[in-house]
Amino acid sequence: MKPTVKIAIGYPPIHSEKGAPLLSQNRQFQYFNSPTYIYPMVPAYAASNLQANGYRVFWLDGIAERKTQKQWLADLLTIKPDFLMVETKAPVVKAHWEQIKEIKKLLPKTSLIWVGDHISYLPLEIFENSPVDFAITGGDYDFVIVNLLNHIYQKDNLEGGVYWRKNNRQITARPKLVNQLANGEKIFSSGAASLRHDLNSLPFVDRDLTRWKLYAYENGNYKYTPGTYMYSGRDCWWNRCTFCVWDHTLNPVGSYRSFTPERLFAEVKYVVDNYGVKEIFDDAGTMFVGNKLKRFCELLIESGYNKKVKYGCNMRFNAIPSQELYDLMGRAGFRFILYGMESGNQKTLDKLDKGTKEKDALIGPAMAKKAGLEPHVTIMLGYPWETYKDAKKTISTAKKAFQKGYYETMQATIIMPYPGTPLYREAKEKGWLLTQDYNRFDMREPVMKIPFSRKKLLELEQELYLTFMTPQYILRKLLSIRSLKDFTYLFYMAKKLLGHLLDFNPAQTKVYD
Repeated sequence: MKPTVKIAIGYPPIHSEKGAPLLSQNRQFQYFNSPTYIYPMVPAYAASNLQANGYRVFWLDGIAERKTQKQWLADLLTIKPDFLMVETKAPVVKAHWEQIKEIKKLLPKTSLIWVGDHISYLPLEIFENSPVDFAITGGDYDFVIVNLLNHIYQKDNLEGGVYWRKNNRQITARPKLVNQLANGEKIFSSGAASLRHDLNSLPFVDRDLTRWKLYAYENGNYKYTPGTYMYSGRDCWWNRCTFCVWDHTLNPVGSYRSFTPERLFAEVKYVVDNYGVKEIFDDAGTMFVGNKLKRFCELLIESGYNKKVKYGCNMRFNAIPSQELYDLMGRAGFRFILYGMESGNQKTLDKLDKGTKEKDALIGPAMAKKAGLEPHVTIMLGYPWETYKDAKKTISTAKKAFQKGYYETMQATIIMPYPGTPLYREAKEKGWLLTQDYNRFDMREPVMKIPFSRKKLLELEQELYLTFMTPQYILRKLLSIRSLKDFTYLFYMAKKLLGHLLDFNPAQTKVYD
């Protein structure tokens, strides 16, 4: 019989003058002046999977709960969990090293498990810099965490992807790899990360356990609230962009899997019926397309749920080749569609292995808009090989798309070469890196050399955010108001825009030229 084992899953608070940290479910880490809280899907599946397997689970997201460090630690002391699992990323990993030390002093018997993309690339680093007990690599830690505890308490065979210290008596498996730290300490590993799990075997996310309302309102991806996140696949079937840290650490090439359309629809139906969800954003890197997408749309239409909930997803400009399929998405209740434009220059798209053409930035969103969807684009500036003129070309493309009505909203950021990506390796090889201090990899300033001043780059970021403030766009938005919901959403997005303009305020980025 399995003993009563308590495991806490969450995020310690990270406080910064730069704003709220977007750590959960975020491929590109940022601080936002206008807070956004994103439902962390894999940790939520981990919590749900653990509970379904008989473990007692506690959800402690100190960031979304807006807790202080003292309050969050007090919660942890009250629970006294046997295990604590936390996701990390490069820009906050140093802060986590210190928090691990503090937690270990307060709760020496609690085993600490760290996961995430940075851990997957540099699993030994966290052992060198903190008294962490375990690291789990790869993107399937919602499965592996259950396997780890089942190994400890039920003697199940240990899967790949787990790292532990030699003196850890909880692990009885023979290590497949032995690593030695600089101080001579040995770190054991169960081998390569396990990424062959069947997503359809996961339980639905337990929305009550994972406190779904924390993430149901303050998120620009929702027009209708309460909203929630879904996850059709893990993670992107293109899987090649050189800047994407998830593509090269958590879910590398060849590991893409998805739920069946029927399984995905079943969870959609569940959250609508049981929680009154009005809008869903599917945050797989790119949602499945082709027959799977067609079948999913048909399920929404045939069931009438296209009238009950709005849907949104990540998509590639050239992934949906026909107006017919876009129209089907429109009829199925899709409202929001997010494209990664990245740049308006073909040489950059090619270097990033994006697999798109300049013209796709207009063609795809034009079809989506015709079908009644609201396209959102993400754009990055600050590439080492792009001149000031190149950056202005990207801004010109975005402005043209807004004038034509192809784009509804956008997000502008500075390109980051996260450790573990091909872009990071290239930056090191070519001497582009201005710093290797992880704390500065937060998209507020360039960390790679560029052929013009950093001050001009920040000005371009703000200019990019203002590209859609054309008379045509403003008039079109005002004429589109049909309800109080339209008005309040427009006001909310204006507030978000002001927050993003502050995100690149030199006073916050501390850039001096």
